[in-house]
Amino acid sequence: MLSELLLTEISRLSQLGKLPLHRQLYEALRRAILDGKLAAGDRLPSSRELTQDLAMSRNTVVAALNQLSVEGYLVSRVGSGTFVNDSVPKSSTRRHTARENQDTQLSRRGAALSTTFCATQLEIQPFTPGAADFSAFPVTLWQRLQNKHWRMTYPEMLDYSYAGGYGPLRRAVADYLRIFRSVPLDVEQVIITSGTQQSLELCAQLLADHHDTVWLEDPAYWGAVKAFMATGLSLHPVSVDQHGIAPHTRDEATPPKLIYVTPSHQYPTGAVMSLARRHQLLSMARQHKAWVLEDDYDSEFRFSGPPISSLAGLDTDQRVLYMGSFSKVLYPGLKLGYLVVPKGLAAAFKTAHYDLNRPGQMPLQAALAEFIEMGHFASALRKARHSYAERRHCLLEALKPCLGEQAHISGAEQGLHLCLRLPERVNDTALAEQIAKLGLTVRPLSAYCLKRKDAKGLVIGYGYAPLADIERCGPMLTRAVMATLAKP
Repeated sequence: MLSELLLTEISRLSQLGKLPLHRQLYEALRRAILDGKLAAGDRLPSSRELTQDLAMSRNTVVAALNQLSVEGYLVSRVGSGTFVNDSVPKSSTRRHTARENQDTQLSRRGAALSTTFCATQLEIQPFTPGAADFSAFPVTLWQRLQNKHWRMTYPEMLDYSYAGGYGPLRRAVADYLRIFRSVPLDVEQVIITSGTQQSLELCAQLLADHHDTVWLEDPAYWGAVKAFMATGLSLHPVSVDQHGIAPHTRDEATPPKLIYVTPSHQYPTGAVMSLARRHQLLSMARQHKAWVLEDDYDSEFRFSGPPISSLAGLDTDQRVLYMGSFSKVLYPGLKLGYLVVPKGLAAAFKTAHYDLNRPGQMPLQAALAEFIEMGHFASALRKARHSYAERRHCLLEALKPCLGEQAHISGAEQGLHLCLRLPERVNDTALAEQIAKLGLTVRPLSAYCLKRKDAKGLVIGYGYAPLADIERCGPMLTRAVMATLAKP
């Protein structure tokens, strides 16, 4: 009977909190309707009958029924009684378990984004446990600069940035890239973003339509994969060799709209794109009228060999968009990066960036601009480069015993990680899991692959690992690798 159902639900509600009695009845009736126990069109007992069955005052019952009528759950028909409104969905659409509701909340794209190429599994963390080491960063000075610009209460500093970012910071970026990365540009081409991810999404949104093809390096940077998945592009993996991305004639059968590359230090293998390969890529972009997205994510940390010029510096057709970030030199949570676009695209990109992202953080941008202008950025870079070089050298020394015909290192000349390449027969995922049992964090190279099955190895980060931990844990890592290689 309905009265028994309602009394059971009211008893439960009374134990959960001090709801008024009329509200308890309202909730019990509403739940019965939503759960399908009272279906659309069902007639309710009269208020007099409910008063008797539930042993409540008539005012309590009438108050609950009136509230349900106001909200559209019930409808009264003169001379006939009170009914569940026909517009209430049938019970079959309501009877979902919590698990079913969770499973149906996401779109197909949402489900893919939340389950594939997850950063928690692929982001290169320290191979030793612990927090990131930012001991070289001048925290006190940085706080002083930020406080200074917060005290300057210019109205424009608290507003959105419609011009592509804080002017002095854009000029500082332009000067830096012209001198140190050989990027030909003027300040109007620079857009300040919240980092590489936002730069990639902006490029995908403005330069490609849904289902257009983007060529990606294989193995691939997980962040680019996610950005292009989120913007509805079709991913086409192109294998990487020792000279960088290596397009084959079969790849050209799937012509690209965008080509994403990390030419100075391929992520994650560390391969450096050769000059011949760079010219080949630019020629292909010109042929297919494609845009090249150059992610120069760690060019500041070049430890051996001559500096690697940017791909943008070779571009004579204005087809390369260049992006970078301040996070590696300063700290990841800074969330400031930059995007350099061809002159003909600058106005459109600024407008879209303003409309889509509502960029701000002007006091933070102002503090960073002054940090650069006063020479503190260059000083912080020198200190960080020296510190990371020591850690790199220590790790390389620790890995020497396992190097030879079966294992070699790629990508150690630059950046904050290196790749220990292993034979194709090695199960690098199982090896990484085995190393994790020692309390160390490395990533299997195969996990970064989109299509290819032959790339095996360990991606090892050393940027955040204190030198003492590398000295202690490096030999542990080497012994685990040697034991795996010794197996037939």
